[in-house]
Amino acid sequence: MRAYIDSDILIWHLRGDRKSLHFLKELQENKEYELWIGAVQRAEIVFFMRKDEEAKTLLFLSQFKTAPVDQHIVDAAGILYRKWNPTHGININDALLAATAILTGGKVYCLNKKHYPMSEIILEKPF
Repeated sequence: MRAYIDSDILIWHLRGDRKSLHFLKELQENKEYELWIGAVQRAEIVFFMRKDEEAKTLLFLSQFKTAPVDQHIVDAAGILYRKWNPTHGININDALLAATAILTGGKVYCLNKKHYPMSEIILEKPF
């Protein structure tokens, strides 16, 4: 199964958070899962890294496969966004990752479950 890691976990890991490191290491060793990130989550990390962080950050991200965003993902994310944004304030990035997970059969790991109120996804808070 694909394990999609939301950007909040990635950011905490890059900041040196031990819980994030431990979680990612355990997940990587679990042969039941493949480590994935969404294209937008990768962009959230890459766009804001500093020049002196580039080599370390790109090496870290190389451990994950990046799911592309195509028309099917965008269309499904649009449905999720229109349904959940008015009541739960989800953003476009989270809608795109949720749609990616739904269409690929993946599981989303995130620190803030409020970002993913959809019952259609498998969601887990890692710690």
